[in-house]
Amino acid sequence: MRDTTAQQRLAALLEGSGLEPIAHFASEAYLYSRGHGLTDKWLQMYDDLPDVTASSYDFTSQVRIGRREDVSDEQYQAIHDAARSQIPWRKGPWSLFGVEIDSEWRSDMKWDRLLPHIQPLQGRRVMDVGGGNGYHLYRMYGEGARMVLGVDPHPAYYFQYRLLQHFLQELPVHSIPVTLDQFPEGIPWFDTVLSMGVLYHRRSPIDHLFQLQSYLRPGGELVLETLVVDGDEGYALTPPGRYSRMNNVWFLPSVPTTESWLRRCGFENVRTVDVNTTTAKEQRPTDWMPFQSLTDGLDPANPNLTVEGLPAPKRAITLATAPELARRKGGKKR
Repeated sequence: MRDTTAQQRLAALLEGSGLEPIAHFASEAYLYSRGHGLTDKWLQMYDDLPDVTASSYDFTSQVRIGRREDVSDEQYQAIHDAARSQIPWRKGPWSLFGVEIDSEWRSDMKWDRLLPHIQPLQGRRVMDVGGGNGYHLYRMYGEGARMVLGVDPHPAYYFQYRLLQHFLQELPVHSIPVTLDQFPEGIPWFDTVLSMGVLYHRRSPIDHLFQLQSYLRPGGELVLETLVVDGDEGYALTPPGRYSRMNNVWFLPSVPTTESWLRRCGFENVRTVDVNTTTAKEQRPTDWMPFQSLTDGLDPANPNLTVEGLPAPKRAITLATAPELARRKGGKKR
């Protein structure tokens, strides 16, 4: 099968961790079991991609794979057409052998806000929960992470990752189309765990924080990025229906509430390092994502409010340290 080697590589990286069973999620057998109607079409597309080698990469100042001069006109067109077939591109931007993919989110802007504050990634094992198509996975690898694992259940994001990884197969960067609930029960193996843009989609945010903690080694770092609202400790907004046209938003805590939730779960050294109001410079429709975006969810008469009359999107990055196993409050002690 096409991805047997990818499954084997992930299994090798996980050897001795207790997480070896999740390598199965990198197999095509699992992918077909998801029942996504375009699986055959897109896997065949990967087979038909040109077998080209990038002359260089850049994962530090951007995500660039190869250059235009690395490919012929015919090869360039094949890569361009494959990428266009997978619109919408939500996270990016990407440069793929000269194909410039201008995604909805300028994910590099979030990365630039985040990077100065987190523990250095050199030599660390990192998991990104809700990693989408893998943009931040490559940025973390560019900072020296020894292995990076993305976890996101959406097949469309996974297929975008597969397109990019087709040209980067030797890198220890993996994404699997699952939820964290499909992992073996919490095994504290990762040095850094990120959850960005996930917490407000969880019906039980406290359970999500405990779950993230359970996969962190003692002293490991949690990077939590979430929508927040202004308010005192204890306040969290629960939208009565949609929020900025999204229908799966459950809790928008204040920054003090976010920090108190983390402390209640046993995290240590909790601190919020960035609060940022989302603007159309960072999230907007493009030729690669020509659908509704941020401004469509805002009140046209008052951009400080959503179309539902709620506070406009504001995001906070909060960091925390995982406690020793004996001091953890959720799940089984190990």
